[in-house]
Amino acid sequence: MSNSTTAPPGPGAAKSAEERSARIAVTVFPLLIVAGGAVALFFPQPFTGLSGYINPGLMLIMFGMGLTLTLPDFALVARQPLPVLLGVVAQFVIMPLLGFGIAWALQLSPELAAGVILVGCAPGGTASNVVTYLARGNVALSVAMTSVSTLLAPLLTPLLALWLAGRYMAVDAGSMAWSIVQIVLIPVILGLVIRALVPRLVDRVLPVLPWISVVAITFVVVAVVSGSAEAIFTAGWLILLAVVLHNGMGLGLGYGAAKLFRQPIPSRRTMAIEVGMQNSGLAAGLAKQYFAPEAALPAAVFSVWHNVSGALMAAIWQRRPSA
Repeated sequence: MSNSTTAPPGPGAAKSAEERSARIAVTVFPLLIVAGGAVALFFPQPFTGLSGYINPGLMLIMFGMGLTLTLPDFALVARQPLPVLLGVVAQFVIMPLLGFGIAWALQLSPELAAGVILVGCAPGGTASNVVTYLARGNVALSVAMTSVSTLLAPLLTPLLALWLAGRYMAVDAGSMAWSIVQIVLIPVILGLVIRALVPRLVDRVLPVLPWISVVAITFVVVAVVSGSAEAIFTAGWLILLAVVLHNGMGLGLGYGAAKLFRQPIPSRRTMAIEVGMQNSGLAAGLAKQYFAPEAALPAAVFSVWHNVSGALMAAIWQRRPSA
């Protein structure tokens, strides 16, 4: 028997296994989110004590994201700064302003308005890289955009929330910034450092990471929904309308911005997905901590919907030429 049958899998094999696992996870993800949200909505009592574990769940998600990153992932920022810069600017301009406009147009309550706006102020979603891969987009650009927007979140998310959501509810931008550092920045950097120090060990667990994220995000949604079940029954359709508009217009304007700057089709798809998909789990945790339980509802619904719409867009774009 040759050594190749007993040797540990190399980085290429690990990457392939990670991609297969991620494809399955992103397909099953919306179903698990819908199921978890439905159970928490109709049977909230067993889950009402979970709210204190939302932030630790988010930290686990961001730590897993850090483990998937390597320093070369950031090289695209230096090699091709324009598309990365364009994407990040679109992320932090289009979605916050859309959130504010939708909240005003639908005449949402202060709590729901602040929640919709906070979703828009969040960085790119953690599932966007996999959706970009399935949509035959520019995966390297997607990773760079997600990474940069995540690292900028401790600064930009509180400032944008103070400017826009502060018109509806009081915003403690300084405390929010520190919370984002703890929830996002430190876990991501820790994961990045561990990946650099023990890459072979991390390669072995990469196929499991998408599932850990799926379980953790489902947990966050269950915790948020169970704490606000009554409010969802009261304003459920209005919240769903706000979320569908926010996500759909973000996808369209993200694609349009890339087309305006004459980016190739794979980059247009990437920017649409990066702009339209948000780190809604982070928004839910921040909304519950700094605003009110009702303010977390748009983020909880967004967690379901943007993965459903992302999967649909990926299925459509898979069948269309990317050149």
